[in-house]
Amino acid sequence: MGASVSQPDRAVSASLSTSGPSLRALIAKRLDPVDSVPAPGAFRSDRDLNPEMDAAAFPGGYYPAAVLIGLIERPGGLNVLLTRRADTLRQHAGQIAFPGGRSDPGETAGRTAVREAQEEIGLQPSQVELLGQSTRFRLLTGFDVTPVVGFVAADFQPATDPLEVAEVFEAPFAFLMDPANRERRLREAPGPPRWHYAITWGDRVIWGATAAMLKGLHDRLWGSFGD
Repeated sequence: MGASVSQPDRAVSASLSTSGPSLRALIAKRLDPVDSVPAPGAFRSDRDLNPEMDAAAFPGGYYPAAVLIGLIERPGGLNVLLTRRADTLRQHAGQIAFPGGRSDPGETAGRTAVREAQEEIGLQPSQVELLGQSTRFRLLTGFDVTPVVGFVAADFQPATDPLEVAEVFEAPFAFLMDPANRERRLREAPGPPRWHYAITWGDRVIWGATAAMLKGLHDRLWGSFGD
């Protein structure tokens, strides 16, 4: 007898068995419109796992930012486009992240995500089809990040800015969406102890805000099945 399949695994597998326009429509249906204005209280943050944190850490407000969760259709299934940040950056150096950054004044989240992806990894606007927004995430560094989901052309070839990006790679979407592959970890330094999400894929560890935004996308598409 084969191994049993959990409820979230069944939901993910059934959804990803579709392809092309049907898959795009399924994902877009669960997202907010790509250039919508998010509701003020509709966000997640590190306080979700660390409720003792000061909710008013940035009384002057957060900086708007956006990232691109780029999905690529491959013969073996859907992949997610990820980067490893340059080791010389002041913030989040060497961490695995989505392409993205701070929004310019008056810029929509969709426009920010596309512009930053073009600057960081050479993705042209014509090579991405934006589907919508996932749940925002507020970082300890003071940024209010909107994840924008889009399908990236399969023939995309990265051209990175070495000052910002050390590497571009792909990871299987189904693996990243499977709750069995996500865990909580306690980081004890630097600073006070903090809990965060982490996903280990091969020799890479996707953690912190990136893992939290992947969980947020999973919950958007299939609902929450626990931590």
